[in-house]
Formats: sequence, C-alpha cells, structure tokens
Amino acid sequence: MKDGMDIQRTILWIIFGMSLLFLYDNWQREHGRPSLFGGPPPQTQAAKGAPETAPTAAPAGDASVPAAAPSQPGAQPGAVAAPPAGGAPAPAAQRVRIETDMVIADIDPNGALLSHLELRKQKVAPDWTAAGLMSLVTGKKQDREANVVLLDVSAHRVYTAQTGLVGAPGASLPNHRTPFTPLEGPRTLQPGQDTVEVKFAAEAGGVKLIKTYTFKRGRYDIDVKHEVVNEGAQPVAPSLYLQLLRDGNKPEGESGPYSTFTGPAVYTDADKFHKIEFSDIEKNKASYPKSAKDGWIAMIQHYFVSAWVPPQGVQREIYAREVDKNLFAIGSIVPLPQIAPGASATSQEILYVGPQDQNALKALAPGLDLVVDYGWLTFIAKPLFWLLEFFHGLVGNWGWAIILLTICVKGAFYPLSAASYKSMARMKEVTPRLMKLREQYGDDKQKLNVAMMELYKTEKINPLGGCLPILVQIPVFIALYWVLLASVEMRNAPWILWVKDLATPDPWFILPLVMMASMFVQYKLNPTPPDPVQAKVMAAMPFIFGVMFFLFPAGLVLYWVVNNVLSILQQWYVTRQIAKAKPVG
Repeated sequence: MKDGMDIQRTILWIIFGMSLLFLYDNWQREHGRPSLFGGPPPQTQAAKGAPETAPTAAPAGDASVPAAAPSQPGAQPGAVAAPPAGGAPAPAAQRVRIETDMVIADIDPNGALLSHLELRKQKVAPDWTAAGLMSLVTGKKQDREANVVLLDVSAHRVYTAQTGLVGAPGASLPNHRTPFTPLEGPRTLQPGQDTVEVKFAAEAGGVKLIKTYTFKRGRYDIDVKHEVVNEGAQPVAPSLYLQLLRDGNKPEGESGPYSTFTGPAVYTDADKFHKIEFSDIEKNKASYPKSAKDGWIAMIQHYFVSAWVPPQGVQREIYAREVDKNLFAIGSIVPLPQIAPGASATSQEILYVGPQDQNALKALAPGLDLVVDYGWLTFIAKPLFWLLEFFHGLVGNWGWAIILLTICVKGAFYPLSAASYKSMARMKEVTPRLMKLREQYGDDKQKLNVAMMELYKTEKINPLGGCLPILVQIPVFIALYWVLLASVEMRNAPWILWVKDLATPDPWFILPLVMMASMFVQYKLNPTPPDPVQAKVMAAMPFIFGVMFFLFPAGLVLYWVVNNVLSILQQWYVTRQIAKAKPVG
C-alpha cells in the first residue's frame, strides 16, 4: 500500500499529464490535424469553398431549402421544395441596413434573410491563437474597437438566419432564395422610439409572404412575423421553416489552450437540452428530438448564441443536416393552417442573436439559458453563478466579485482544507524518518510498506488524510472554472489598472507570474518527496503550470491566484496551530 505522499504525487502527475494531453490536442486541431479524442480535423476556408454571397435562386434539389414537414397534408417525407418561379438567379440586390442601440444588421432582399449582424456592445477580443500572435510579431495591429460580428455571409464566413415556405411536392412558394421587395419604412431606431419595423414581401405560386422584422431598444431578441396571403384560386396549406445556416469552422480567435463547444443545439420540454456535434451530422449519427410542440433551436459558440423560438404549443418538425461540405443547418418546420383563397394566416416567432445573457435568455423561452453550458456540473455551477452575480451587484466589478466568490468557497471548505493541511503537516514532520526507512529497506517494497504503516499507526497519521478532502472539493472548483470560462459577463469587463478585460489573457502576464510564485510557495510548504528526481519535477511544476496559464483568461487566473493565496494562508495558520499545541521540550 502506498503512503499518502505517493498518492498525492500520483494525483498531481495525473493532472499534469492530462494538462499536457489537452494542450497537445488543441495544438493538433489548431494545425488542422485530427483530434486525439475523435472527430474530423477542422476544415480550412479553402476546403469549405464558401460562396462570396449566397445564391439567389434555389436550383432543383437545393439542400438548403428544407423538405415539407412529413405531417403536412400531401407532403412526402424527404421531398424537397421546388425552386422559385423562373429558376434563374436573381440579380444581386443591395442589402437593407438596420441600426439600433444594440445591433447593426443587414437583411438581404434575396430571401429577406438576416445576412449580417454585429453587436455594438461587444467588442472584438485580442486574437491569442498562433496566427493572432504571429500577426502581432509582424506588426499587424488588432482592432480592439471593432464590433463582434456574429452573423455574416461573405467569402470568409457563412452564418445566417433564414425563413421561408414549403409546400407539397411541385409547389413553388416564397423561400430564402426568393427575391423580396423591401417595403417603405424607417431603417434606424430614432431617439424616443422603442422599436423599428422592417418589412419585405414576395410572391410565388399564388402565395404572398410578408416578413416583418421588429428590432427593439436595449434588446437582442427580434420579433419576426410571417404573414401568408393566398392570392390563388385554390386553398393552400404551406409550412413555415425557421433555419440557422453555419459553416463548421471555429469562431475567429477561439483556438486557444482551452476548448469550447461550437455547433447546433435543440431543446424540448420532454427531451431537454441536446448539443449536436458537426461531425455527428456529417456521419448521420446526430441524436436529438425530431418533433415537439415546444422548445427552440440554436447555434452556439463561446459567449454567443443565435436561436429561433417558434410559437409554443404548436407541433413542429426539427432537423439538422449537412447542406454542403462544411456547411450545416439546424431548423424547425411549422405547419400552418389551411388558407382559403383571399384569406391569410400569421405566425409570430422570436429570433435571438447576441451574447449568452442567462437572465435575458431565460425570460424568452424555457431552457434557453442552458446554452451557457456547464456540462454535468451544472447543478453546482448554477448556484455559483448566482452567487457571483450577487457579489457583482454589491461591488459593481466582476474582478472583485470573483475574489469575493473565491473567498466564500474557500471559507465553506475550510474544515476539509484544515484536515488536509493537518495531515500534510504531520507527514512533513515524519518525512526524515520515512527517508531513513527507504534507505534501510532499499528495494524491498513489502517490508518498506509494513514499516511505513507501522510508523503511521504510531504517529496517528492517516496516509489518505491529505488527499480525500482535496478530492471532495475538486467538483466545486471545476464548476467554478467553467462558470468563469463560460460567462459572457467577463467579456470586456475590467478589474483594476492593467486588467481591462477579464475574458482575455493578462496583457502584462502579471497574474500568471504571481500564480507561479504562489504555487512555488505551496510546494515549499508541502512535504518534500524522498526521491530526488520527483523532488525536482515537483519543484518545476509551478513554472510549467504557470506558463500554461499565460494564455488563459485573466478572470480564471485571478481565481487561481486568490485560491492559492488563501490556501497558503490557511496552511500556514493550521501548521502554526499544530506547532503551538506541541508540548515544549
């Protein structure tokens, strides 16, 4: 049986090895190589072959136009809507720009689709990837005043929100490839106004579709109304599809020493939250609910999300598929009621495009706040985030809120930490005697273990006493790590002096250096491994881990620094109390 120090070293070696493994895996994916954990390598823009602008007419069998809902009368499973009338590409149309206090959006009249949206309150973060650092070395400046662009259809990116109508096979209805006519109206949110409405209209197959986008002051959610008018002589029963189309590339600047999820997500009341990997869609292995009467669909990336929220209580079909090489769609198809000649039907949806603000998302739809994904530790992370928000409400600064939260968590676990420190202090006292036992018994492991266990029994030391309290705390500290990594509130949030953004690395590397120093102090306070080689490795680990944290967000490093400092103070206090309790002489 191994002694307590061996177990502690084993745990540290496991953590160290996993850290190196994850770093190497990120390096592999950054250079376009397969991940060690499965899935295809990230595809380059050249491989993607994205068009400079979206085609304006749907060719026959166009995979970007969804099939009619199987539940629709007359529809056939897998049927694809016919191209718009005429079939020839429409001429390029000038995009309609809408400006509010929160967003700058472009709507392409060809399809009346949201083809560009940038967030005025969210600024571009420095690019700390290998390519970004190289650009700094070559003297290329990064524009820190530029807005975050979430949706875009260009030569470099494809990420757009689309809607349209599909019907029975052979029907030709307005879809996201059909040329729309912008209707007259304001395009800019004026002082004193709370909303700005933008309307587009198109007709195909005797059906007229009027789309109305309503942008709101101070909000990222957009009301989208679809009014369907039957101008033909026969009743029609079309279906409305709501679709998010995106390439499978990671967002710019997202390939760092840590990995976050990018891809589609689905939520229903019955099946709850499902993330869908792009690689699973490619392999037709994606698992998610295919129909529901509630819920939403979304595209997620670090800090940001776009989501369609259809009317609740209305049956809809849900689909996720690869439209083209490295181009993916997630969507819902909502059947509309039968519309008599001359009559109309209206459907109202919500489109959210913005940061992962949990409070705003929760108010829009049940479960929408789950896009801020804390994984299997959500049940711990949610209360921690609530407490972090509470402290921010008190001090008005996210950096100080992180410090207060760390102090609170460390205080809650002090009894466990104290037990661990007491065990390590006793272990440090007997270390010289353990080293003598190792010299005495040499390679005879069995006799050595018996002698060590006898020593532990005599000195009343539990060899696991320093490890178990640490293991109990690990899930909480991992959950806190994910809270700080996933919370968009950290973006552009300053702390003090040189730390202007808690979501980006410390520009002067002061926090990582302080962290390295604190880890070295902790190493000196702990028992020294008897093995000289292990002792040298343990002494080097503070510097190895410190270098890893050079590229971590400042908020995370701040948390670790405060945690280490508190651990040092607690360990010093416990050790001092033990020394005072010893009889003199």
